[in-house]
Amino acid sequence: MARAHGAFLLQLLAAGLQVVALAATVTVTQTDDPRCRPSLPRRGAIAVYPSDMEQLQFLLNPKFVEAEWFLHAALGRGIDYLDRNLSAGGPAPVGARKANLDFRTTEIAAELGYQEVGHIRAITQANGGFPRPPIDLSADRFAAIMDDAMGARLDPPFDAYNGTVNFLLASYILPHVTAAAAVGISPNLMGYASKRLHASVLAVEAGQDAVIRMLLYQRADETVAPYKGRTVAEFTRRISDWRNDLSGCGAKDEGVKVLDRHQGAERRTISNILGAGVDSLGYQRTPAEALRILYGSRNEQVPGGFLPQGANGTIARGFVQLA
Repeated sequence: MARAHGAFLLQLLAAGLQVVALAATVTVTQTDDPRCRPSLPRRGAIAVYPSDMEQLQFLLNPKFVEAEWFLHAALGRGIDYLDRNLSAGGPAPVGARKANLDFRTTEIAAELGYQEVGHIRAITQANGGFPRPPIDLSADRFAAIMDDAMGARLDPPFDAYNGTVNFLLASYILPHVTAAAAVGISPNLMGYASKRLHASVLAVEAGQDAVIRMLLYQRADETVAPYKGRTVAEFTRRISDWRNDLSGCGAKDEGVKVLDRHQGAERRTISNILGAGVDSLGYQRTPAEALRILYGSRNEQVPGGFLPQGANGTIARGFVQLA
């Protein structure tokens, strides 16, 4: 019964996310019906301000990481296989490979990867881009992250590519960072086209995070083999705590199952499928916070982690120059 109920919730969530994505999409279906035309901006409004560009470009960094992760895990190949121009000559990721996944999870991973490719293209076309930064997606990188998050050296080392549960736990690390960073840059956007693009990207990014969290919530009480006594819920809780610790800006994240209902929606739930703060509003992280997590260094001026040579773009490079 619980499994059937979980499947129903996932179907309901997916349907809702489709509605959100359709409502926020930048691409408008062509029609002659005047009722279907998009709202016009106010007179004199500017589509894209120069300052918007560096803000939206910053999101390319985590999106390159996500795209390569999901595509390689599902297909065994990445962005360059689909569109070599998008990487702008940046090096191929290190350590990425096809994961051992069940059929449904492979489908989901491929879809998420394709979505990230679309986001990279849309942001680049509207704001310009930069070369894909060097990215480390090796099993050793994920193993080190899990050791750090769990506060112990896991034996055997955690293998992000070995099985559906491991893949989902590794995937749990990424979309939250991108979604929270997207919320974080929103106050800095001024152009109406920039705001529309931002909202469309954020709608889908938040949906990706929710889908991964839902799949993990369905397995919340399962033990993560072969780590006896370590459940899926505990892994997500510790990964969330790890992100909070790295960012250094308080609790902006919880696992898929909270320990106290007062942490849940309206202080009434233990489930935490859609991670959110007070009044169920999405968390926000500054670019500096996002880099501290992606670098794994607790310092936006010290590259490492998924981006061993640092992120690209004006904002990220500005932090390194200040070091």
